[in-house]
Amino acid sequence: MITTPTEATAPTMTDRLGRPLRDLRISVTDRCNFRCTYCMPREIFGSDFRFLPRAELLTFEEISRLAHIFVGEGVEKVRLTGGEPLLRRDLELLIAMLAPIPGLRDLTLTTNGSLLARKAQLLADAGLARVTVSLDSLEDEVFAQLNDVGFPVSLVLDGISAAEQAGLRPIKVNMVVRRGINEASVLPMARYFRERGHTLRFIEYMDVGHSNGWRLDEVVPAAEILAIIDAEMPLAPLAPRYRGEVAERWRYRDGTEEVGVIASVSQPFCGSCTRARLTAEGEFFTCLFGVKGTDLRGPLRDGVSDEVVQALIGTVWQQRADRYSELRSAATSHLPRIEMSHIGG
Repeated sequence: MITTPTEATAPTMTDRLGRPLRDLRISVTDRCNFRCTYCMPREIFGSDFRFLPRAELLTFEEISRLAHIFVGEGVEKVRLTGGEPLLRRDLELLIAMLAPIPGLRDLTLTTNGSLLARKAQLLADAGLARVTVSLDSLEDEVFAQLNDVGFPVSLVLDGISAAEQAGLRPIKVNMVVRRGINEASVLPMARYFRERGHTLRFIEYMDVGHSNGWRLDEVVPAAEILAIIDAEMPLAPLAPRYRGEVAERWRYRDGTEEVGVIASVSQPFCGSCTRARLTAEGEFFTCLFGVKGTDLRGPLRDGVSDEVVQALIGTVWQQRADRYSELRSAATSHLPRIEMSHIGG
């Protein structure tokens, strides 16, 4: 049975800053049915944008093989991402291949929730443990401004309900907060999900890629978000559950539920980052703000052994010294970076 990550399993290797490899995010598609302004703005990802052809995507068998190898290198948690991962046809077949991997403690998925109502039970039956749903407001007008396709809040909430009924728990909800657009939604979101027993996590608006027009003055710092909530619903800090947990956790002082903040802009956590990322076409990245990935699809399709792939992964990770968020400055703002929708968030 898959459980949440702990410190019980010793890492098999560390990078140049002593960080073990524990978490793997696998993008299964670069496509999405939303055009969120902070991720896939319509003016860049329009009707003429060239997404990856199917032949360039990793097959489920290739993803499963790589997941087995990564788990052998110390990975305990796999998260499926996109784009929107539920756009990948028959995704439950991949989940059924990943869930039994020995040593994998947590198999989860991040989705925009648009297809979750119809797929939640299939995902649970295949072995998915839990889901994280992205939702940036409870107001249709605000949410539509962000997702830019007019998708209603009610259908995302239907997906969350379906996930709960299917046993995909605990359910986490991610809210990206962008000043001038949805910071007024912070309190209504906190109230709503507190009452329903789901963990809400607020994410600072990040400068991933170059297409989202990121500006520092549009970032609502985590401290400000917490202060807004604490003024009405007092909070107390919680200790991290494991090394590499990116969300800073807080509980409501009356004992009901918790919230989290992911403060990669105002409070970088590079020093404890244990994440690697695999893009939909098989590039291995060691940082969300990665400049260049390492091709793993090519070696797989060339017929190399698992041992050769494992050695390649080990070499890349052991040479890793990424800490972009700690070094973020005007001098780093023009460095090339891969887009959020491509690297998997």
